[in-house]
Amino acid sequence: MNFETVIYELKDSVATVTMNRPDALNALSMQLTVDLDRAFRQSILDGARAVVLTGTGRAFCSGGDLREMQSMWEKEGRIEAFLEDPLGALHGVIRLIRDTPIPFVAAVNGVCAGAGVNFALACDIVIAAEDASFREAFVRIGLSPDCGGTFFLPRAVGEKIAAELFMTGDSVSAERALRIGMINHVVQPQLLAVEAAKMAAKLAAGPTGSIARIKQMLNASFSNDLAAQLALEHECQIESGKSEDFREGVAAFFEKRPPNFSGR
Repeated sequence: MNFETVIYELKDSVATVTMNRPDALNALSMQLTVDLDRAFRQSILDGARAVVLTGTGRAFCSGGDLREMQSMWEKEGRIEAFLEDPLGALHGVIRLIRDTPIPFVAAVNGVCAGAGVNFALACDIVIAAEDASFREAFVRIGLSPDCGGTFFLPRAVGEKIAAELFMTGDSVSAERALRIGMINHVVQPQLLAVEAAKMAAKLAAGPTGSIARIKQMLNASFSNDLAAQLALEHECQIESGKSEDFREGVAAFFEKRPPNFSGR
């Protein structure tokens, strides 16, 4: 499948989706939104067991495409036109990341701003280059956060720090992002692709049914009370116990060898 604004690669059950609008710092145009949706769905069809999301050039993603936003405003005659159906499509991609039962690894290079930050936070694991920076920049142009930022960020860093980052629009270095729990790892820029690929390969080699249920339970834990979460854990554990991977894991334990998980 060909894409206009995304580079899609599949290797050893890992799909790498690279946002490819370097001249625009990978700003989220309508075409990029469509391509991301199609690429993520292609990864499912291809049987990928993990996905890496990254960007070309000097940026992971600089947020929404303000030039396209202005063009749509002029064409439609309404300033909010870009924030209706196009934003709804972006939110659909965020839901796809969270609802897809395989792990997503964000490899954040350079500039990561606005909706780009929230796309990274929607991923299960975030690895950033030392020179990456994160900015919830919406307030700097008079907008409020979107793409799940007000859902993901306070759960990662707490309400007070999230309020400061949203209300000031200040930039956060990769080092600080790691310290406050916003991301998982910081690596040297030249090692970013390698380390992200290693993490994705590790996840892809795991019991993917178990990982899918972990993702399902983490999603639900944000809204469930304890009783509902325990009931979901019980249900998921029974499903995991029926899997071939559980039998393989137990056999490998007793045979003192690494397990060979099949994802079944």
